Amino acid sequence: MIDFFTSNLWLMWVIISIVCLILELSSGDFFILCFAIGSAASAIVAGCGGSPTVQIIVFAVVSVLSLLLVRPALIKKLHKPNRERLSNAEAMIGQQGRVSEPIEAGGYGRVAIDGDDWKAVSADGSAIDKGATVRVVKMDSIILTVEPVD
Repeated sequence: MIDFFTSNLWLMWVIISIVCLILELSSGDFFILCFAIGSAASAIVAGCGGSPTVQIIVFAVVSVLSLLLVRPALIKKLHKPNRERLSNAEAMIGQQGRVSEPIEAGGYGRVAIDGDDWKAVSADGSAIDKGATVRVVKMDSIILTVEPVD
């Protein structure tokens, strides 16, 4: 059994690499990916007949280099700060909808956005007729503040 593992050590490195890739799918921060790259490099060294000591050194060096070079480049490329996903109330700001019940001057009406009907008030306090297209400028709890779209 030990003879099998020592003669097929490349296979162990490949399995470690695959496990690291699977674990990376659950985290998404490219940390575990660096160890997958290191173990893949060690699998290549093992396949070429490198000793176990050389394989471990290659794993350590390539993993550290990946952490220092590959991970920051991937984070910069794929986790751009301007690609921030908005949720809840922030996602409503800027949305356009259609007035389903007239918004009275200084009062309330209703606006339909993406199949939902919201209580709404005009941003400048003016009346907005039914059927007008409006844009959400603010959201207080469940009340939208809207302005007409020209």
